[in-house]
Amino acid sequence: MLIRSYRSEYRVVFSPDFSVELTAELKPGDFLIIDENVARLHADRIDPLRAKYAHRLLQPAETQKSYQGVEPIIDHLIRNGFRKNHRLVAIGGGITQDVTAFIASILYRGVGWIFVPTNLLSQCDSCIGSKTSINFGTFKNQIGGFYPPRLILNDDSLLRTLPRDEIRSGMGEMFHYFLLTSRADFERAQREYDAAFTDRDVLRGLIQRSLEIKKAMIERDEFDEGPRNVFNYGHSFGHALESYTDYAIPHGIAICFGMDIANHVSAHLGLISPAEAAEMRVLLERNWRPTVPGSIDLDRYLGLLRKDKKNIGNDVRVILTRGLGDMFITTIDLNESVRAVIAECFRYFSTSQTSVKTA
Repeated sequence: MLIRSYRSEYRVVFSPDFSVELTAELKPGDFLIIDENVARLHADRIDPLRAKYAHRLLQPAETQKSYQGVEPIIDHLIRNGFRKNHRLVAIGGGITQDVTAFIASILYRGVGWIFVPTNLLSQCDSCIGSKTSINFGTFKNQIGGFYPPRLILNDDSLLRTLPRDEIRSGMGEMFHYFLLTSRADFERAQREYDAAFTDRDVLRGLIQRSLEIKKAMIERDEFDEGPRNVFNYGHSFGHALESYTDYAIPHGIAICFGMDIANHVSAHLGLISPAEAAEMRVLLERNWRPTVPGSIDLDRYLGLLRKDKKNIGNDVRVILTRGLGDMFITTIDLNESVRAVIAECFRYFSTSQTSVKTA
């Protein structure tokens, strides 16, 4: 798969063994940044690379996605002879991707980088699209830009070691694309959801479809200046929930909650029928259970929603829906009736058997 970008084209290669392609691609001076859990779980393929190339193991924690987290890595690279013609190689999930991409975008005014995504969320979504971001304090993804890798090696065999929650997180991110496009994609997600957890061919097909949907949009609007904004469907509400729970809820699951809130706000505003919101909830709920937020202080949650980086002035910008395949950006007033809808969603979420402890 070729993706057109302001930096020219870059490739997504679907590989049965990333280490074969990566070994052939690497050159002297390239530097590997590796998720320490991936290094442990896939030592048979990672250890030979570590033996030959300079590298650093990264703890995949949100605290790494900060100025304080990237500074020691930049210091190490500069002090140990990394040059502008060398490349960074990220082997890990979204945190490893963001750290590596952010450093690549600013070091020596930009160096090349390669990405081996190792979780479903990064394989089905974040590996393409050029976005790079780090957190600022407790505020998620506030600092960054657009800086795509030169090469992405997508190896779904790496997903075999993921816990079920990580697979559900990636499925949630794919859902937001499938609801955005058409009823056919929505029905495919419904039909193939269970099989995706056990059948690699089914999961690979969903990953490829997710990337096809995203590719079509980012080639129209790489810099989020217009149509691509609809990809934030569920994200404003979901990011606020992630911040509220200190990231205890995996990203894609938080986005499922966010999409459900967006759908029910849309129904409240007369954009869709309650039956349409309920139909979409059936699929979303399959994926968010049994992980749900505990007791939510609505004022605190809405305060975090107001801090979303997509807001302009005092307006809260969100993506609402007129139905499957018809999402749009708008602003909402968090008046008493909208607050009541959001509160009712959280009451519904709390009916699950297992809750996440909130701060």
